[in-house]
Amino acid sequence: MLSFGAMNQPSDPAELSRVAHRLNELRLEHRDLDLAIARLHENIVADELAIKRLKKRKLQLKDAIIRFESALIPDEPA
Repeated sequence: MLSFGAMNQPSDPAELSRVAHRLNELRLEHRDLDLAIARLHENIVADELAIKRLKKRKLQLKDAIIRFESALIPDEPA
């Protein structure tokens, strides 16, 4: 574990190298998480849009079913 008290810059070249390497790892992980979050957000938006389209189509089908069912019912004399 890297430690430098009150965030003092390490003076040992090996420790500086380890800190730089860890900093690079943290930056890469941060970037990867940012990309992952963006992808999930895009998928959620796409899924919401797909769900809305499916629901709209479902309502259209329901309306068509009602019209066809109504057309199949014989008219009763008044």
